Amino acid sequence: MEIKERRVGTVSRGIRCPIIRQGDDLAAIVSDSVLEAAEIEGFSLNDRDVVSITESIVARAQGNYASVDAIAADVKAKLGGETIGVIFPILSRNRFAICLRGIAKGAKKIVLMLSYPSDEVGNELVSLDKIDDAGVNPYCDVLSLEKYRELFGVNKHPFTGIDYVEYYGNLIKESGAEVEIIFANQAKAILDYTDCVLTCDIHTRARTKRILKAAGAKVVCGLDDILNAPVNGSGYNEKYGLLGSNKSTEDSIKLFPKECKDLVLNIQKRLFDATGKHIEVMVYGDGAFKDPQGKIWELADPVVSPAFTDGLVGTPNELKLKYLADNDFKDLSGEELKKAISDSIKAKDGSSLVGNMAAQGTTPRQLTDLIGSLCDLTSGSGDKGTPVVLVQGYFDNYTN
Repeated sequence: MEIKERRVGTVSRGIRCPIIRQGDDLAAIVSDSVLEAAEIEGFSLNDRDVVSITESIVARAQGNYASVDAIAADVKAKLGGETIGVIFPILSRNRFAICLRGIAKGAKKIVLMLSYPSDEVGNELVSLDKIDDAGVNPYCDVLSLEKYRELFGVNKHPFTGIDYVEYYGNLIKESGAEVEIIFANQAKAILDYTDCVLTCDIHTRARTKRILKAAGAKVVCGLDDILNAPVNGSGYNEKYGLLGSNKSTEDSIKLFPKECKDLVLNIQKRLFDATGKHIEVMVYGDGAFKDPQGKIWELADPVVSPAFTDGLVGTPNELKLKYLADNDFKDLSGEELKKAISDSIKAKDGSSLVGNMAAQGTTPRQLTDLIGSLCDLTSGSGDKGTPVVLVQGYFDNYTN
């Protein structure tokens, strides 16, 4: 019987699941949903398929929630409850507004220091063109709220239509604290206003903490230091604290999932027991990509994947087909070219291709970051109802 050549490479499928509630057996639900989807849709599961679960349903099943009062109590205990500098927050109603409400409830005064022209993940406060026209040097110039308004007026976010300067200021006042807003990009600028600082940046937080401590700050905390243990029975995240949290209600947040390596291993075992296939499993949050129009970098979580099975450790080790076709085998075509490229791929011995010219232009990123980004785009952030994503053929190559 003639064996037909495969014509499909990587496939990403959103898997529909029940609505997850606290206490649900997530390992059973995810495993059953994938197995039922395969049966109903008529596809098979294979070795090195990847089952990915969005972090939100993991945290929901864990019941990992906290109130603004829990945030306020922890902030007050760790930063003194007087004047607190809150620096470098991202501009997001979903990601930071409820956290800020809790932070403000734990202080008498907030000095809010916003980075400009944009926040850490690219949400724009003011355009670079306006910065240039005003003759402002964002690297060293510290602007008061009055100076900011004088130079730039009101600037609404292009996607949300929110003036975050006004929005955050009002939110702090509504939570019972005084507020002063300044604009600066040097962390130590906040020390002219207070020596108790909560730095809210995500990916640069270690450097910011180091700079503040070296400059003489009395108390320095990051968002990862707030709710890194339960407060009055609240949810928490030992490693990331408030980082990666999302708005749940106007008075509560859903935290990033707690330790969940056991979950991915449990799902892997259930799927192996049901199919005999060794399937990789991961939990994913934000993808790691940037929007070219709004200049927003998607990754507001501390990591793309907080837990994954061991087969997802590492980076791709691939050859660039177009490089081989245009260089090593430029005089070949048709079946002869196909065979030469296939033989080159088969000759890979598993050793790193870093520095090999035939690998230039491939993507030197962690597998979990690449696959998690694919899954984030597949599942979306709205009403698709597919919090589990099955990726097949990701580890195939031209020879399979």
